[in-house]
Amino acid sequence: MPSDTEFELRPRDVRASFNRSAPRYDEYAFLQREIGDRLIDRLGFMRLTPALVVDLGAGTGYCARRLEQQYPQSRVLLIDLASDMLTIARRQARRWFSRLLFMTADAAQLAVHDSTADLVFSNLMLQWCDGLNSALSECRRVLRPGGLLLFSTLGPDTLRELRTAWAAVDETPHVNRFLDMHDVGDALVNAGFSSPVLDREFVALTYADAVAVMRDLKGIGAHNVQAHRARGLFGKQAFSAFTTAYEQFRVDGRLPSTYEVIFGHAWAPTATTRPQDGSTVATFPFKNLKRRDS
Repeated sequence: MPSDTEFELRPRDVRASFNRSAPRYDEYAFLQREIGDRLIDRLGFMRLTPALVVDLGAGTGYCARRLEQQYPQSRVLLIDLASDMLTIARRQARRWFSRLLFMTADAAQLAVHDSTADLVFSNLMLQWCDGLNSALSECRRVLRPGGLLLFSTLGPDTLRELRTAWAAVDETPHVNRFLDMHDVGDALVNAGFSSPVLDREFVALTYADAVAVMRDLKGIGAHNVQAHRARGLFGKQAFSAFTTAYEQFRVDGRLPSTYEVIFGHAWAPTATTRPQDGSTVATFPFKNLKRRDS
């Protein structure tokens, strides 16, 4: 059984992976756009007139452009660990004559002044932080009193088929580890947030074969980047065992790749905020998303 140290995520490895994927990221980021749209739709239920919006883990800027449309009087600051992602976001922003701002930074060390943001938005980024507590503490620090943190991340059932298939080959961790929703809720409380609310949905993309699953993960930079991951190419025998094991999940001619998507929001406390006892959680049913044929 792998130890906790084997699940370590190194920022330099995460940065390198997403920098490599940046040129073709938008070709593969179907799920990221879909979840980003769902997350932004939730802002319709929030009373918010932000002056500064921080898009944390902004990637190539898809959500930032939508946030700018949602709040045309706001300034939107894109922050990402991977500078190549932001290079593409800048290029696209020029086409839209956008007022977007850009910053390359680690989520655990933001070069943003205390209490300056009214909204911190983060779509499918927090799972790439080796220290979730540090990242959430930074979000809390940069938010004004009464400011909102709105995010999505991934739970432990994410890529369960992939994990099971590789487990039939060896005991080396081939899939990143993701935190349970309740652990995320506890981390929000520990970071000083008020009234955290979390829910989750199970979403599946379907593919023709296991090779297509791996290609999509590599395309978005989301393949295994754990410190003690297996390195180098796999032999034909090992890869054949993996693809054979994945076949047990085939339904109606397609192979699923399941994502446990956690949605959450919490508020920076004000002088009159009551103490927070815990987070509110809910679960929503499984949904399939059609993925292009590969």
